[in-house]
Amino acid sequence: MTTTYDAALRPVGLRVTQFAILRLLQRLGPTPVTRLAAEAALERTTMGRNLDPLERRGLVRIAPGAADARERVVVLTEAGGEAIAAATPYWRDAQARINARVEPAAVAALADALTSVS
Repeated sequence: MTTTYDAALRPVGLRVTQFAILRLLQRLGPTPVTRLAAEAALERTTMGRNLDPLERRGLVRIAPGAADARERVVVLTEAGGEAIAAATPYWRDAQARINARVEPAAVAALADALTSVS
């Protein structure tokens, strides 16, 4: 499934993990890297590797925390919001194609299994 989403998002230059992180930031607002990693069910180091290309492209900004300068807070930029808007139709198309090929019960079982792991 990841390959399907990555191929669908290729025209906007995002991978599905990056798109998911951007959408998560859109929902949460400015978020410390540690919390963002927990929300995405990723290791903090993995989250850092995923954020690097997003920061280089100007889709997110990483700044010191207000209360603790050692904390790194991730902020969705205007360009990041625009990337989400550009990518969403491609993601929806991929989602529709996957839903047409995979039994809804299998998707629900996978979602339940992933929830129980995290």
